[in-house]
Amino acid sequence: MENELATHLLILSTRFAEVRRLEESTVGRLAALDGRFFSRIREGKTFTAKKYDEVVAWFSAHWPEDAEWPANVARPVVERAA
Repeated sequence: MENELATHLLILSTRFAEVRRLEESTVGRLAALDGRFFSRIREGKTFTAKKYDEVVAWFSAHWPEDAEWPANVARPVVERAA
């Protein structure tokens, strides 16, 4: 399961970086408050479920409107205040 979640994070970071024309370290600073977050995942380092949820929620909230969310990554549902 952790490998699948790591793959999801890397897919999101790569796609976001491509669309926004940002370096991976910049995306890491923005999404995870850690410029090496995604490179460490690629190296096999671990992360918590809480961190996964926080980072995916950040991507969901900041995803470019003109870019399609990756189909194989579940997007969190954001409840809007009435």
